[in-house]
Amino acid sequence: MALGCVVFLLLVACSVTLESTQTQTVSQRCVEDTNMFLWEIKQDKPKEYAVLMYDAFGKMGSNVEGGNANRPGLLQQCRSAHGPSFSGQYCQVFLKQGTVQYFVGICVPDSCEEEDVQILVLYDKLQFGETSLIPPLPHILANQSAQEMIMTHCLSSAVSPDVSDVTCLFVCCVMVAIPLATTLFTALMRRQPNREVSPTVESSRLNSGLNLYGTVQTNGSSSCEVNSNTSEENNLTRPPRLCFPRSCVYGCLQAFSLQTTSQHLSTISTSSSIPGGRYSSLNGIRVLSLLWIICGHSAQFPVFNNLDNYKNWKQTVESSPLYVLTISGPVFLAVDTFLLLGGLLSARSLLDSIDKAENKLSPSLVANYLFKRIKRIQPLHLFIMCLTIGLISMVHWGPYWFPFIDTLMDCKTYWWANLLLISNLLPVHEICIPWTWYLSLDFQCYATTPLLVYFYRLNRGVFAVVAGGLLLMTTVVSAVITALLQLPVFQPSTMTSENYVLYYYVKPYTRYGPFLIGILTGIYLTTKKDQLFKQKWQAALGWFCCLSVMAGLVGVAYILRETPTHPSVPHALYQGLHRPLWALAVAWVILACEEGYAGFIKRLLSLSFWVPLSNISFACYLTHPVFIIVYIGLQETPIHYTDINFMYLFLGHLVLTLVVSYVLTVLVEKPYILLKWSSS
Repeated sequence: MALGCVVFLLLVACSVTLESTQTQTVSQRCVEDTNMFLWEIKQDKPKEYAVLMYDAFGKMGSNVEGGNANRPGLLQQCRSAHGPSFSGQYCQVFLKQGTVQYFVGICVPDSCEEEDVQILVLYDKLQFGETSLIPPLPHILANQSAQEMIMTHCLSSAVSPDVSDVTCLFVCCVMVAIPLATTLFTALMRRQPNREVSPTVESSRLNSGLNLYGTVQTNGSSSCEVNSNTSEENNLTRPPRLCFPRSCVYGCLQAFSLQTTSQHLSTISTSSSIPGGRYSSLNGIRVLSLLWIICGHSAQFPVFNNLDNYKNWKQTVESSPLYVLTISGPVFLAVDTFLLLGGLLSARSLLDSIDKAENKLSPSLVANYLFKRIKRIQPLHLFIMCLTIGLISMVHWGPYWFPFIDTLMDCKTYWWANLLLISNLLPVHEICIPWTWYLSLDFQCYATTPLLVYFYRLNRGVFAVVAGGLLLMTTVVSAVITALLQLPVFQPSTMTSENYVLYYYVKPYTRYGPFLIGILTGIYLTTKKDQLFKQKWQAALGWFCCLSVMAGLVGVAYILRETPTHPSVPHALYQGLHRPLWALAVAWVILACEEGYAGFIKRLLSLSFWVPLSNISFACYLTHPVFIIVYIGLQETPIHYTDINFMYLFLGHLVLTLVVSYVLTVLVEKPYILLKWSSS
């Protein structure tokens, strides 16, 4: 009884002290629960909840000078503490001490709101004896001893999805359920060999030993038409069939069933879609570029805030060009390779469509060309957007989630920009699902292909002037922006430059060069009548120039590694030229492979091993950042950089990406590609 009175008097005394400072701002219950916790940890034998809460506070670790300034503490341990009338609540306090910014994880009663926590920290009320539970960095590690609080943030332990989150998850479920349902229906139908498949003018029944539905046509004719493989039909020349409602239904079922999409995925490739097996090297180039991007993102995302030795990492990657394969040197040249391939294939596709349309470039053909592109990218794009929005609301995130919080709000505000494929025109901090900026850029470049092809068919001289003017424009604009804004050209310096991404990296007027070179390459390869080079020495010279340009672009970036403090001509010239030059070098590799001057390089890039990976590359690009972000967001402790650690991160993200991307390709992407809307 006496002990209870002493405890009560101590709590009252502490409450009076705290209330005298901020009576109106800190809630009474928060004051009482906080004082209970602070009193308990001073006892000789404190209760378990107090020990857990105290131990969950972030403590200063080693290597602060190397970048380990954050003190995340222990989130789950904090939440596992249960006091007499409260539970532990994990909050983060973001502080600035001189030039050092860091956060400290603290564990306070869940009766305290963020505003309460801010007052407790601001007036230094969280103390263990005479020592603050949030001590500043020692003066030897920071040029200033006083702490400046930036903000506080408390992580909710409850999952509270709103209407938009539920809607997004519902859309994802529907998009997955439709192919699964059609797959089940198709499997059941195949067990009924004598069932009539489609009511056409000439009714047909399929034999049990044959494919019930046949194959979906992919050459532009109607997928509503269901082909049977009976010998009688193979001997007939039939006029085009009308798309009756039931046959349309069966055609749609066929397009969405896994029996069709998985078979289509395992058989098509860039090379097999072209008579004579041309362009087979594009499979290898595409996959290697994708691996480069995944490797770079696996290193880039943790570097933002999740390393305990950031300065050591920065010093390491800046010292050797070998790290260009992760995140060093020029910024993601693999993206320019993708733009080159996109331009090449867009020109080839449009020219093939013109040939099939009796050599006419009509508005309807252009509209169909653009519609096919939208149908190609948007279903999976929107699925990933909805999945990410829903996932964000359903997962209990860790202390390293805070850099990505704005992504959730941006998606709910600016989702329409992704729908319209203009997200790269927004300020970078407003882009929903930041890595999808490429899809908007790609489509904007893709939409210019018909205009350039029109000029090519109209007059070769006019075409040369237009193409040359566009290439000069994008080069000059990139150089001028770099000079005026003093932009860096070297990673990781670009990661700390907001203007680099805001005004240069994602904009069509600075990134159009590689796509334009791809269009020119596609037109040449599609229309050429003879080989460009007649002698082997010409090919050897081409390879020497190609490899020299590639090596030079990487090496010069290391020479220009420092961010300019004034308008710099070398930086401006490099920024304006390095992406088109890289695209020209890769274009030479493709040209050499097509003309028989690539030797073992063509054999390597044309291996059948690349075909299935190339077929799921689009899904891989969209899904791999989700795995990386989820991994980082769930971490409670920082990641320590070593080459072996980052290699295992890359391999882990890659395996998960490949597995899930295959599933999403056959469930979400391929059905809409196979689905046709017009009858033939």
